[in-house]
Amino acid sequence: MTQIKFKKEGQIARITLYRPDKMNALTEQMIVEWRQVLEELKEDKDCRVIIVTGEGKAWSAGVDLSVFQRIKVEPGFSMHEDGCAIMDLLETMPQATIAMVNGYCFTGALELMLAFDLVVCADEAKIGDTHAKWGIPPKWGMTQRLQQKVGILKAKEMSFTAQVVDGKTAEKIGLVNQSVPLADLEKTTLNLANQIVENSAQTIAAIKTLYHYGSMHTLKEGLDFEQKFDVQLTDRQDVLKDFKKKI
Repeated sequence: MTQIKFKKEGQIARITLYRPDKMNALTEQMIVEWRQVLEELKEDKDCRVIIVTGEGKAWSAGVDLSVFQRIKVEPGFSMHEDGCAIMDLLETMPQATIAMVNGYCFTGALELMLAFDLVVCADEAKIGDTHAKWGIPPKWGMTQRLQQKVGILKAKEMSFTAQVVDGKTAEKIGLVNQSVPLADLEKTTLNLANQIVENSAQTIAAIKTLYHYGSMHTLKEGLDFEQKFDVQLTDRQDVLKDFKKKI
């Protein structure tokens, strides 16, 4: 891998977007590498949480504009399909996924960020939908996922004006879970990841499936799906036995 860095410590995996001289702008190669890592991690039974961050001053500035001079990032082209696959993996893989947004996050990168389970960002981060600024139509789900996060009025405002918000504003409008000073970002994100690791991996995976289904269907459909959802949860049997003994 040349545009992605990867390491795993215990049950937490960390992916770093690595084109710091280009603000980690997305290329075909980076998207392919990112997808490959996620596909491997999806099958890793020991991995419980996946954190994705960027090297340097950006999470990612979005698709490298030079890409548009060579290919189309739209249905039928490999970069589009790989990007959609990344988002599908982030939303459906059993592990909890956290975007640790350390800096600039624009356009296509924001679309990818919206597919994470949780987002922790730096107060200093700059986040925005700049499709209208560059005359590029969104193709990775911006118009659907952004309004789910912040509401349709704020989503339209962000997209129509191409305005950029900082971390604290992103937290205020519900775009991210929390925003902290950059110096505290890694510690805060790892603390969150470790809190997740302490709980039942099977239950989290099941709940994630239910949330994802609900986000794609009506409330009634979601309630019906939850009632009928059948899953065997076995990774907390010893804890339950000990609990019963204590009471």
